[in-house]
Amino acid sequence: MALLITGLDQLLTFKGPAAPRCGRAQGAVGLVKGGAVLSEGGLICAAGPEKEVLRHPLAKKARVIRTKGVAMPAFVDSHTHAVFAEPRLRDFSLRTQGAAYAEIKAKGGGIISSVRAVRRQRPADTAAQLLERAERFLECGTGTVEVKTGYGLDRESELKILYAVKAAAARTRLEMLPTLLSAHAVPPEFGGTKEYLLHIVSKILPEVSANGLAVFADIFCEKGYFSPEESFAYLQACKAAGLIPKIHAEQLSLFGGTLAGAAAGAVSADHLDHAGKREMAAMRRAGTVAALLPASNYFLGLSKYPDARAFIAAGVPVALATDFNPGTSPCWNMQFVLSAACTQMKMTPEEALCAATVNGAAALGASCRLGSLQPGLQADIAVFDASDYRELCYYFGANLNKLTVKKGQVVYQKA
Repeated sequence: MALLITGLDQLLTFKGPAAPRCGRAQGAVGLVKGGAVLSEGGLICAAGPEKEVLRHPLAKKARVIRTKGVAMPAFVDSHTHAVFAEPRLRDFSLRTQGAAYAEIKAKGGGIISSVRAVRRQRPADTAAQLLERAERFLECGTGTVEVKTGYGLDRESELKILYAVKAAAARTRLEMLPTLLSAHAVPPEFGGTKEYLLHIVSKILPEVSANGLAVFADIFCEKGYFSPEESFAYLQACKAAGLIPKIHAEQLSLFGGTLAGAAAGAVSADHLDHAGKREMAAMRRAGTVAALLPASNYFLGLSKYPDARAFIAAGVPVALATDFNPGTSPCWNMQFVLSAACTQMKMTPEEALCAATVNGAAALGASCRLGSLQPGLQADIAVFDASDYRELCYYFGANLNKLTVKKGQVVYQKA
């Protein structure tokens, strides 16, 4: 049945090409005052001024939801680590006492502590936990998330995570795109990066590829983890196996991950706290999206954030994502990310909203179907309790979303 949403104060369509937006184009939101949205069969049929939408032949037969507020595309969260067994509360306590990332790792915390917990967890519990978290994303206006592995770090546990994502995805309306991030860290049972990467490529990647368990492949390129040379070679191997490359780069230092990712054809390079002009130029040439994760910087108490203004000035499309994970960003609400992007990275509200929708979709290679409200695209819609779209970036600490529509179906409605 068709669905018609009317009575809106504002509608953001992000009308434009099915491609990442960069430079000045990232500030265009396609604002319609008094707009409406009509969908059928999971796709947008019309989105624009209410009078025009009501003239569509399907409008008379549609189910009508009349509500005030700001409607826009549902958020596309292109970077999460949503499968983990338990929060890293010990790490959090150490951090409040001044411990740095490397110190926490040396004390048995960090990624490896999450690995131990995931390896202990029963597969059914892993899927059930992810299913519960999926509802929190929908409640906050997110319609699509990328979900990484990386807390298993052996064949059995990495595959357990991917099968858990598959099981949970079959039971929720949240769209989840899985990423193989086995190259997140070297687990204790392996002697070094060379041995472990060989294990991934020979023992994990073949089953992932043969069974279609992941869309993307990612690697953490950083000192003490994986080198740029290793990252490039690994991503090339994953690409040959049918996975789309992504990369964690320049989070802790300027190390060369961005250049390696761009050379490998990465759809996105993520974090990028220490990236400079050379990295930005390489990303622009390669068409790589900059996925910035300011909630992580906030939670870590860092004063340095990625230079979003420089990326935009350099013509690199900027996406925003939560980086939802147990150690450095226990945040699933993209609304907080909008606030952090504006206050800490000096993005305009328009740029931030584009980064959380259109460019989030681009960071997943999904601009052709997600991220904007245009005829023929997926009917993923969020309606917020606001009269002006800038309120989504202005207010923080609460959930303003009151309605989430996924593929034309209401999947969350505030009581």
